[in-house]
Amino acid sequence: MTAEAEGRSAAAAAPAAATMRAKESLGSRLADAVSGGAVRAFLIVVGLFWLVPTIGLLLSSLRSPEDMSGSGWWTVFTKPSQLTFDSYQKLLENGDITGSLVNTVLITVPATVLVVVVGALAGYAFAWMEFPGRDWWFLAVVGLLVVPVQVALIPIAELFGNIGLFGTIFGVVLFHTGFGLPFAVFLLRNFFAEIPRELLEAARLDGAGELRLFARVVLPLGGPAIASLAIFQFLWVWNDMLVALVFTKSGTQPITVALQTQVRQFGNNIDVLAPGAFISMVIPLAVFFAFQRQFVSGVMAGAVK
Repeated sequence: MTAEAEGRSAAAAAPAAATMRAKESLGSRLADAVSGGAVRAFLIVVGLFWLVPTIGLLLSSLRSPEDMSGSGWWTVFTKPSQLTFDSYQKLLENGDITGSLVNTVLITVPATVLVVVVGALAGYAFAWMEFPGRDWWFLAVVGLLVVPVQVALIPIAELFGNIGLFGTIFGVVLFHTGFGLPFAVFLLRNFFAEIPRELLEAARLDGAGELRLFARVVLPLGGPAIASLAIFQFLWVWNDMLVALVFTKSGTQPITVALQTQVRQFGNNIDVLAPGAFISMVIPLAVFFAFQRQFVSGVMAGAVK
């Protein structure tokens, strides 16, 4: 009877096992199809299409104005003699473009560093330090995420005008820092809060103070999240045009506003606009690709947690 009962149980379980194997085989087939060579080839083609505007701008910046007005940039593949660096030489001789590129660096680097440093300190404080009203203050910071930039342009411009900061690089840096901090604090606080409490307690038992604990333990563990934040902030500030149009003057304009001014004043000045636009685009791309490993690590760490 025992053997007969076991046989009946095995027979009853056989259809379920067969169905399970069928489902697993279907999932396996789908996984193999997604990871197959056809999908990889498709992704490569998509990546190449994404690079077409960048390649076209690069080749256009290496052609003379006559060639650009007479034919498309793709003709360089049949006539490589069109390529020249004369446009970049004219760009270096254009004081407005070179000065605006320096202004862009002077705005972007401090705005990124301030957001990362202040955001990391505030994120650590909200995650691991006890002080009155901590949760309410954090909710207030999160609430600032919904405030659009456009709402604050005119009031802050008037305020900066009253205190003498309007039209200065420092004023633009303060604006970008103020609007970048809520997201920075929110991101880093949530990341730091996932650090094991036992690790921090062990460091405190070894005599580490809050500042040393932050510098020696929290910052190394939060490196991927900090790198991701720095990339986001750098790209946002570098490519910004709205804030720069409102808060800068002729001597403090970044590259985005300078290129727009060149288009408005000198519509046929394409030999300066093309290389200037390419340099304005390639620098943030270089920063992203240089730190893409840290960026991916930060995204994956946040996804796992």
